[in-house]
Amino acid sequence: MNAIIKCIEKLRIKLDKHRKDDLKEYPTRTIFIDPLLQVLGWDVRDPEDVELEYPTIDGKSVDYAPKINRKPVLFIEAKPLNNPLTDVKSITQVVGYSANAGIEWCILTNGVTYKVYRSTEKAEAPDKLLFEISLDPKETEGMSIQQVAEQFARFSRDAMAKGLLDEIGEQVFTTGKIRKALDKLLMEPPNTLIRLIRSMIGDDTIKPMQVKKALKRLWSQTSEFEITSTYEFGIEHIPPDRKKVRSKEYNEEHHIRGKPQEVVELFRIIDKFCREFDPTAVQRKYLAMYVRYTHGKNIFCCVHLQKSGLRVWLKLNYSDLENPPEYVRDVSNVGHWGVGDIELAIDSFERFQNVKYLIQKSLEKNKRIK
Repeated sequence: MNAIIKCIEKLRIKLDKHRKDDLKEYPTRTIFIDPLLQVLGWDVRDPEDVELEYPTIDGKSVDYAPKINRKPVLFIEAKPLNNPLTDVKSITQVVGYSANAGIEWCILTNGVTYKVYRSTEKAEAPDKLLFEISLDPKETEGMSIQQVAEQFARFSRDAMAKGLLDEIGEQVFTTGKIRKALDKLLMEPPNTLIRLIRSMIGDDTIKPMQVKKALKRLWSQTSEFEITSTYEFGIEHIPPDRKKVRSKEYNEEHHIRGKPQEVVELFRIIDKFCREFDPTAVQRKYLAMYVRYTHGKNIFCCVHLQKSGLRVWLKLNYSDLENPPEYVRDVSNVGHWGVGDIELAIDSFERFQNVKYLIQKSLEKNKRIK
């Protein structure tokens, strides 16, 4: 991991130097992509390890085809340094190349940002995005360089040989599919499900319609709205005359739009975790830059969705924490969105499991404050 960290540090220096240059694809590959692949265990100089300009079925080629046992396990398509990687045609192309060749994973990169797609996922090409990670510290604010390195290591030679991407993809995409199925099943419950629930309850006085309404109440995620105002460093500034402020609606879609599937599922897990503490007292509000959770009138958690993960703020004192992990930091003297003095940088399900006790601790501490 240290070698990857050192490589990222060197590439960040080069990024500062070349950020304003109009680097074309070839120099982007030479300066940024090749060194990173090399440190991840892919020898771009050995065609048996990484085949360059790998031919596709339509007579074109993909820039890199890393191999294990002489068989491609990943396709990587490179773009110029300043390419935003948002062109649907480019995304569809690399995903299509990968799917047609029977390659599960593919990456679209401009040498700084790497977008990792699961080509076999049954969805539109942009929605096959599992996660993305960037060398640019501006795009990974709140993440330590160790965390950034660990994200890149997900598609290292060792990780691909162990099937790490397959494991993460299975977890993330399967969770999303089951969530969608449950949405439909519980919001529009079939008669078979209603009968099953009634039989398990063992109370004939509860009618089918009551079961149906109860399921909707339990599963429903009602969007909430807030009057638009200016949010700066976690302080809410309300104009004197609220009646003159134009109302603006924020909802889940506002926050998840364009985010990788892993980030979306992480948010939904945290959202469910926060609201299940006390469904009658915990309230959620979608604000412009973050999602806020309160118990009664007391804020205990704020969540901001980034492309590389989540930033979570809690109303706790850093000095009260015992041996917090390195992705928990004191922001009491640092400007930030949200309310709270400690910040969690969460970029995986495992990291959430390791720090969810802090969210509970924040709730328990702040719900007692009147």
